[in-house]
Amino acid sequence: MGNIQLFESKKIRSQWDAESEKWYFSIVDIIEVLTDSPRPRKYWNALKTKLKAEGSELSQFLGQLKMESEDGKFYLTDVADTEQLFRLIQSIPSPKAEPFKQWLAKVGYERIEESQDPEKSIDRAMENYLKLGYSKEWINQRLKSIEVRKELTDEWENRGIKKGQEFATLTDIITEAWSGKTVKQYKQHKNLKKESLG
Repeated sequence: MGNIQLFESKKIRSQWDAESEKWYFSIVDIIEVLTDSPRPRKYWNALKTKLKAEGSELSQFLGQLKMESEDGKFYLTDVADTEQLFRLIQSIPSPKAEPFKQWLAKVGYERIEESQDPEKSIDRAMENYLKLGYSKEWINQRLKSIEVRKELTDEWENRGIKKGQEFATLTDIITEAWSGKTVKQYKQHKNLKKESLG
């Protein structure tokens, strides 16, 4: 699914990948917006070279997707997912990138605070759910379900079950037992996606 996002009235091509459940954004479009460069492709090539020389592995992990160009044709375009995009923005020396960098620093600081005082992450989750329009009852139920899930996964870990695929398999078994569907089928049935949960 292709999409156009607007940032400061400039188009940024994006594409949702249902398999990985991630958004991918055109790097050249982002660079054009943040640098006002008349030649964003050339800027991106120079930045890739600079990052590689500095030892950054970021450009090695970026992908390409066919995205529609202004001429209406589809071309392979360098893309980044959200996490990669944030790392990339940190490498762009531009006043327009500064608000993003400040926001990333703030979020990083908040996560460090939360690791030192986990109650802060609960407070922040409640605050965010309220901003999204959820009721306090729904939020409390959601936080309880997260707590129960954590207790369950801790127990699995204590019994030697490894995170990742083994957790996913057990979660599938439990979900299928109560719903008759795997996690993936249940998400499709309820039309739940990371895309719509953000």
